Amino acid sequence: MAFSKRKGIDNTSEEGDDSGQQVESGAPQPPEGQAPDEDAEGPFDVEDFDDPATAVVGRLDLGSVLIPIPTAGQVQVELTEAGVPSAVWVVTPNGRFTIAAYAAPKSAGLWREVAAELAGSLRKDSAKVRIEDGRWGREVAAATSGAVRFIGVDGYRWMVRCVVNGTHETVEALAEEAREALADTVVRRGDTPLPVRTPLPVQLPEPMAAQLQEAAAAAQQNAAQQPPAPPQPVARRGAAGSAMQQLRTTMGG
Repeated sequence: MAFSKRKGIDNTSEEGDDSGQQVESGAPQPPEGQAPDEDAEGPFDVEDFDDPATAVVGRLDLGSVLIPIPTAGQVQVELTEAGVPSAVWVVTPNGRFTIAAYAAPKSAGLWREVAAELAGSLRKDSAKVRIEDGRWGREVAAATSGAVRFIGVDGYRWMVRCVVNGTHETVEALAEEAREALADTVVRRGDTPLPVRTPLPVQLPEPMAAQLQEAAAAAQQNAAQQPPAPPQPVARRGAAGSAMQQLRTTMGG
């Protein structure tokens, strides 16, 4: 487990890049070298660990985020056309959720802005939207053909957003699974300066990346072995044009 060394965050707003002044909390902090608090709740920063290597234990390492997988949970990866991971979903019997991290200012407040924008966008799409008080603050719940919920947490130079996607019947149970995973998630922000709201890169573990490459190669091979599709009929054109054009000419169109 870990304890947070940077719980004190300035609530003044910032714009532009992720620069800003850190404000320490008045709450007492454990001295260096003391055992971490086992009851601490995340999301955590990887730098909150005395030994960052321990952050990987029991979590799926996706580069910028390390997330625990619930019992009976499975992993579903979405790829771009270039084969780059765009989202990693945790699938459970209740639905699926994804946890991603973004660059943010040192001060808090980015999630509040994002939540308001999400709610406005969903309402424009005729969704029924509710803003609820959740475990870390605001949660955006929306009902369309299915049910979706957005949970966000502001951290130190990062923001985590969790998207929960399920049915109306299972979304509450799914949201609780997502909250439990989010509470034990670790963010690996890195030192690279990034514009605010830039998604932190997702990197798959080597075994998972190798499996995806093998699956993609097998799919391409199967597609190459399939017989070519029969050519689609094409209307013949004569000197007077196509059959439809000839019909229109005959009828004086």
